[in-house]
Amino acid sequence: MLPITKILWPTDFSEPSYEALKVAGEMALHFSAELILAHVVTPIPVIPIHDDPTSFNLPLYEKEMEASAEKSMARISKKRVSQEVNQRSKVVYGDPATQIVRLATDETVDLIVIATHGLTGWRKFMFGSVTEKVIRMSPHPVLSIRIPTDEH
Repeated sequence: MLPITKILWPTDFSEPSYEALKVAGEMALHFSAELILAHVVTPIPVIPIHDDPTSFNLPLYEKEMEASAEKSMARISKKRVSQEVNQRSKVVYGDPATQIVRLATDETVDLIVIATHGLTGWRKFMFGSVTEKVIRMSPHPVLSIRIPTDEH
């Protein structure tokens, strides 16, 4: 088995992602691996609805979203991950699947641990799956943690 020295855990701050964090944290502790906690801030499409295009400050909004994500990541790191685990956080901006794969490559991770929300039917069709895209796009091993849902 190849050594696992660096694990990437991407989050959307959902409960299923926290379940995947339990697995990632345990693995990081077991293998003495570094754990990278990551969040991707998704760009919002802006459609001007006023005559004044300066009425919405997009760069300020993006900065506030990143700052909020960084605070959440710090809280998660303290509350949900053993302090014995070597860990750090990254907040990046863009398409979630693309940025997760790019971050994994840039950081030369050995494993991505990501939750799947278990969407089925029309929800999966409408929303797609970031996890599915990461699995298809990533040159790195991906451990997908399926969280059961009540949906049939």
